[in-house]
Amino acid sequence: MSEPSGRFSYEGLDRVIHERARLSVLTSLVTHPDGLLFGDLKQLCGLTDGNLSRHLQVLQEAGFVEVRKGFTQNRPQTVCRLTPNGRRRFLDYLTVLEQVVRDAAQAVDEAPAAYGSLRP
Repeated sequence: MSEPSGRFSYEGLDRVIHERARLSVLTSLVTHPDGLLFGDLKQLCGLTDGNLSRHLQVLQEAGFVEVRKGFTQNRPQTVCRLTPNGRRRFLDYLTVLEQVVRDAAQAVDEAPAAYGSLRP
């Protein structure tokens, strides 16, 4: 029998997503359903070619994104898209992240006055 989860365990925070660069990539792709060119995604996320390639590889292996390479007017182009599974899992992740923020805000609001004001 497994132990019950703690109130603040947040098991829905997927480790594949919960990394700054991959969070940036997924946020960029969820806002562009038709996908983004590699160069545009790189610029939006502020990553180098190598860093973006590595994070896309991790996200591809996890089934979050698809990367298609092709040619347009004899020039190579790489298009990155969120998969349907990746979109669903990212939205599930955001739901858990929203709960983290709500729980933290509630804890701050309920903090005893002895701690002073924790909010700016």
